Amino acid sequence: MSAAQAFELIRQEQIEEVNSLARLYRHRKTGAEVLSLSNDDENKVFGIAFKTPPADSTGIAHILEHSVLCGSQRYPVKKPFVEMLKGSVHTFLNAMTYPDKTVYPVASQNEADFYNLATVYLDAVLFPLLTEETFMQEGWHYELENPDEPLRYKGVVFNEMKGDYSSPDSVLRWTTSAALFPDTTYGNSSGGDPKVMPSLTYEQFKAFHSRYYHPSNAQIVFYGDDNEDRRLALLDEYLSRFERGERAPDIPLQPRFSAPRSVVATYPADEARKANAFFTLNWMWDEEADPTENLIRSVLSSALLGTSAAPLRKALTDSGLGESVLGGLSNYTRQPSFSAGLRGIDPDRADEVEALILSELATLAENGIDEDTVEATVNSLEFRLREMNTGGAPRGLVYFTGALSDWLHGRDPLEALKYEEALAALKSRLSGGERLLEDRIRSLILDNTHRVGVLLKADTEQGVREAEAERAKLDAARAAMDSGQIGAVIETTKRLKMLQNTPDRPEDLRKIPTLTLEDLPREITRIETEDTALSGVRTLFHV
Repeated sequence: MSAAQAFELIRQEQIEEVNSLARLYRHRKTGAEVLSLSNDDENKVFGIAFKTPPADSTGIAHILEHSVLCGSQRYPVKKPFVEMLKGSVHTFLNAMTYPDKTVYPVASQNEADFYNLATVYLDAVLFPLLTEETFMQEGWHYELENPDEPLRYKGVVFNEMKGDYSSPDSVLRWTTSAALFPDTTYGNSSGGDPKVMPSLTYEQFKAFHSRYYHPSNAQIVFYGDDNEDRRLALLDEYLSRFERGERAPDIPLQPRFSAPRSVVATYPADEARKANAFFTLNWMWDEEADPTENLIRSVLSSALLGTSAAPLRKALTDSGLGESVLGGLSNYTRQPSFSAGLRGIDPDRADEVEALILSELATLAENGIDEDTVEATVNSLEFRLREMNTGGAPRGLVYFTGALSDWLHGRDPLEALKYEEALAALKSRLSGGERLLEDRIRSLILDNTHRVGVLLKADTEQGVREAEAERAKLDAARAAMDSGQIGAVIETTKRLKMLQNTPDRPEDLRKIPTLTLEDLPREITRIETEDTALSGVRTLFHV
């Protein structure tokens, strides 16, 4: 069977918004889904994503993201991507853990380099070594160098998340998510809570990879000017080595609250200041498949908070109740959320912040948002959509993550890449006099009982208490060990340090693909410039 025959073409469409011929495939043997975007962009992108909903806050998906990049069957070196950096001209190389998925994207303008990167990534995620030493190094382990020292926790992700949980912004984010989505995977800390992480076992870690990192649970994107047959051939080389498995189940919907709730939490602070608390009001919105409605929600968020002149932002700023405004639309979860609040408030005045937010929203719902503000917001949205200025990120990566927002939850990824029809409908309805934003303020916010007020207060003693609790936990673990177990921890510590300091074998390093001089173009890329006049002004347009 040829590579093309190994895939079933589900749908094909030219999508002008992304200047691409889009083909949606399904791998016949495994059911892996592939979105192939063919266009004239030389900055080619490959990405593979897996739905990875964590059942707890051990950080299992985050640890696995780190660990699969620590050597694979075909490339058995400790850090294959670090080695690749020495001979690559990539424009993007990373991996990201989200609350419900893990994504592995790469990009390069050089085709040989691009396929080198894609091959190493496919081998990494589908055939990682995942040794117990890797789990301990990237996740967590007990560290002890001699019997007279105190026991310690060590691990790359463990240390990273200890730093994350010392940041008030991160604590606010995790607290809010847990409060808004207490009954779904979004209520867990996908990055990992350092207090929970040491309960994760190597067996659970391996089982998570076997369950979720399977082609049947994969969604794959290719984007750029490379040949589609070559894309499919590379994928079939890897995917066909598997039998069909099961897709991860749908992320369940969070049941709605019948009445608003409130949460008070604390974060570790270095100094005692009165105005160092955070307060936000947060609403869960229902998931929405209609593209026009999703644009309305984006416009609403921007019109309320997007600029210094936006009415809700201005009201919060002018109140003098806090140092800076927080909030906006968050749509990385199946059911999106909207929040508004202030950083740097007196915790005793949180009720005033809440009352101000609700009062200003009620006024806007009744009297309307200034027409110029709405027009400017829609114009800015249209400009962003058409310009698609992604900064340093490849466009294909932005399209990939945008498609995943629908694709992951069983909706059409091609529709997620379009906006022209929805934008036209939005502008037409606004010009026709519909009170779209005012009605949404009422239905999505004011009348929405799935609301949580989160007050995050500074606690100068929390850091000390957490350190003492960790020390007590470690001391109890050590007290439960006999001399043989203590000796085993010491030996494990020595073995990990030795592995970290031992260089990879030259024969394994030679397996890492690198560019050669023959792979590099001999001529520099020349960007043509058109010298024209625009309204009498000399204009240089770079083609």
